[in-house]
Amino acid sequence: MIAARRLPAVLREEAQFRLYFAGQSLSLIGDRITFVALPFAVLEAGGSATAVGLVIGAQTLPFALLSLAAGVWADRLDRRRIMIASDAVRLVCQVAAGSLLLSGVAEPWHLAAIAAVYGAADAFFSPAMTGLLPQIVQPHHLQQANALRSLTMSTGLILGPAAAGGLVLAVGAGGALLADALTFAVSIAFLTRLRPGTAERAGEDEPAFLDGLLQGWREVRARPWVVSFLGALSAYHLIVLPSVFVLGPVLADRELGGAGAWALITAGFGAGAVTGDVLMLRWRPSRPLRASAALMIVASCQAAIIGSGLPVGAIAALEGLTGIGVTAFFTLWETSLQEHVPAHAISRVSSYDWTVSVGLMPVGTVLVGPLSDVAGLRATMIGMTVVGIAAALACLAVPSVRGLGRPSPAPG
Repeated sequence: MIAARRLPAVLREEAQFRLYFAGQSLSLIGDRITFVALPFAVLEAGGSATAVGLVIGAQTLPFALLSLAAGVWADRLDRRRIMIASDAVRLVCQVAAGSLLLSGVAEPWHLAAIAAVYGAADAFFSPAMTGLLPQIVQPHHLQQANALRSLTMSTGLILGPAAAGGLVLAVGAGGALLADALTFAVSIAFLTRLRPGTAERAGEDEPAFLDGLLQGWREVRARPWVVSFLGALSAYHLIVLPSVFVLGPVLADRELGGAGAWALITAGFGAGAVTGDVLMLRWRPSRPLRASAALMIVASCQAAIIGSGLPVGAIAALEGLTGIGVTAFFTLWETSLQEHVPAHAISRVSSYDWTVSVGLMPVGTVLVGPLSDVAGLRATMIGMTVVGIAAALACLAVPSVRGLGRPSPAPG
């Protein structure tokens, strides 16, 4: 009984969310397994480093192209069924890729084609998931629900790569992909048991697809706080994160001692992310978007810290602080969307968030290398941090960002 009381209220009081959380926890760890296993799958199939990049790009591009369309469909159809269909397609993709690898007939182009189908299905899951949460969670529990989901992703950053490494060594990359397929089966089993509340719709007459897409943009444009935050998120994903993911390992290899140093820095960030998720289970700021924008300033310091010239231990500790900032600002931002955007438009509005997050980062990863060749490694990392901080400060300066509060409780 005492242990049950220590659980977050959303797990104690929201039976539908417990079902959702049980299925998604394992599935998110499976996603981390694939993130590590996919490059090894391409190499097992005889591909080169270039082929690895092409396969990963084949998975990312459809997500970026289809997210906005997926938001339209998620606002007009049953979101739970969309998520089940997405899981089913991705399950088949992982079974196909794993079977080809284990049979020894896989080629890089096979994996690229499968990755493209996987990415397209993934694009439909994310906007539907964002819209589903308010249907299975009471408004005052939304922040805890998002924090728990983020906690699962943060934990997956630690458990997923470890599990993937063991699976690749034991049964090869094909076996690791089949393990991920199993996690999709578990997710489907729990999603089929969900009985979400009825979502508010705009009206009986559904607009044509293009009209629905344009209405989604009008919903975004009607809220200056959404437009401002999307701008700051664009800078974060186009500028800050590529400088971390691409230049961070290069700097670690050249100046900090190699892969071991980079692993320590990454572990420091992961520990901070877990800490931030736990914090968000209890801290409920009255002005969530103001807090989120301020935390984005902390998150944007990642690259400058890595390029600061400090000892590896100090860099890892400071990256832990940025990990708290990253996970907290995302949780508060997602919660604000779900609290203030009408149910009939939430998937379309969130699809712009997913497009910005996933669509811009590959562009940044392509451009940051040549830029560092011209400007220098450390100068590029510090410069990109400055731009990211400036974008976050500009977002924080918007009155509607600073003033957005919590929604008033519904009568009764």
